[in-house]
Amino acid sequence: MTLIVLVVATLCFRLSGALFGLARFTTWRVSAAHGLAVMLVMTASAHFVPSDVTVMPNHADMVAMVPPFVPFPAFVVYLTGVLELAGAVGLVLPATRRAAGICLALLFVLMLPANIHAALAGVTLAGEAATPLWQRIPEQILYIGVALWAAGVTGGRSARTASASSTPPVL
Repeated sequence: MTLIVLVVATLCFRLSGALFGLARFTTWRVSAAHGLAVMLVMTASAHFVPSDVTVMPNHADMVAMVPPFVPFPAFVVYLTGVLELAGAVGLVLPATRRAAGICLALLFVLMLPANIHAALAGVTLAGEAATPLWQRIPEQILYIGVALWAAGVTGGRSARTASASSTPPVL
């Protein structure tokens, strides 16, 4: 589901740039940054949902995902939710996009053990089985790649270089 949200949101942002002339969304990189931000708001919300809500993953589901070697799992779930929301905000602000993308890539790496634990331990999320490893690990790698690409760290010219080269010289 998160992958679908990322792809659809990115496409919607990019189309709004192409069809409606919204200057902010004239590049795939910026559209992907905003698409990832939408996905992060969705995933972060589960970190704060009360356990009696069963229509979506909730805080108790997230706590069950935390591997046993991690201390204070409830706190860690709240913390990662806050970090995801902060990363989403950072992605949509041009001045913080690079730092947010790098920090989110690190966060995605740090959260991978929780996804592995959830798959191997048979953790359920909103009554559904956690994403199987054969799917989850490539997804996590994709999220890391999108975060770094949106930040201008990978994929050719950085966002700074691209914008600097498209600006005419001042005489």
